[in-house]
Amino acid sequence: MRAINHQVPDRPPLNYLATPEANANLKKYLRIEEDELLRQYLGVDIRYVGPRFVGPKDMVGVTSVKEAGRDFLGVVWKPVKHQYGIYNEIVFHPLAKATTVKEIKNYSWPSLDWFDFSHLKEEIATLNKDHRYAVIYFAGGSFESPWYMRGLERFLMDLVECPDIAEAICYYVTDFYKKRALRAIEESGGQIDIIGSGGDIGTQRGMMLSPDLWRKHIKPWSKQLIRPFKDMGLKTFYHSCGSIFPVIEDFIEMGLDILDPIQPKAKGMDLLKLNSYFGDRLTFHGSIDEQYLLPRGTPEKVRNEVQKLVNICRNQGNYIVSPAHAIQADTPVENILTMYETVKEYRY
Repeated sequence: MRAINHQVPDRPPLNYLATPEANANLKKYLRIEEDELLRQYLGVDIRYVGPRFVGPKDMVGVTSVKEAGRDFLGVVWKPVKHQYGIYNEIVFHPLAKATTVKEIKNYSWPSLDWFDFSHLKEEIATLNKDHRYAVIYFAGGSFESPWYMRGLERFLMDLVECPDIAEAICYYVTDFYKKRALRAIEESGGQIDIIGSGGDIGTQRGMMLSPDLWRKHIKPWSKQLIRPFKDMGLKTFYHSCGSIFPVIEDFIEMGLDILDPIQPKAKGMDLLKLNSYFGDRLTFHGSIDEQYLLPRGTPEKVRNEVQKLVNICRNQGNYIVSPAHAIQADTPVENILTMYETVKEYRY
């Protein structure tokens, strides 16, 4: 929290994100059985909490790559094997054939009653019993979830050809995510520190859609998952992979505190450059390259890069060390441990 407030802490804060395969490899190597014990071993300063899904039995309670099946928005995900493990990919977009706003309105949208928040207060209190962590609740996103439901190509075309349909989907998705986050805050007894939101709007070379198109049709909805929580006194976190330099100023205006994941190989996303432009107003999360450095580099190169990145933000302390994506299954354990050991040895 000191880093988010631009107050230099005793050492750089740490976070940990990994695919199930990479997580299992690391636990096996260290002979650690429980995820929480692994986080403690690595010195991770952040914990994630969320509601439990108690909705329809034929649905799962998470979106994206975390679980296969039909999620609570009606999107169907199928496991697809690759060389090192499995990623879930979309095989059905429930709103792909909609042609009117009325169809969007009449869709079977999820209910807050499908989620149980009653455990949050006790869960967070237990997490913080012996050591205080920064607690994040991830609300959702106003760009990715809509295109999951519509299909990416169709949704991007909607923004030009029929923006009323695209914005209708954004409205219902955002309204649900916002209300669910507000319920989580209430049920946690005020123990949540950070509200996260996100949605990839960047590619390796530039934005997925023009900045002006994003500002007109997506920004107002993304803002609803940032500004209201900022105004409540919570810290805010936004995730977008890829090159998003043209709209970072917009996110600051929206009330953003933490930008993630700072994909260093994407155009314009060098931490030194970003810190020079925005470092007095943003905290950066990520930037440890998972495309080349972590899977292909040596421990020495990893150590040097971590030290370089930490030193960039040394005067403001506004950097949370984390991989620039979930650590992938082809990442050597030695490189992962070097990243965390380097930070734990560092002192501002």
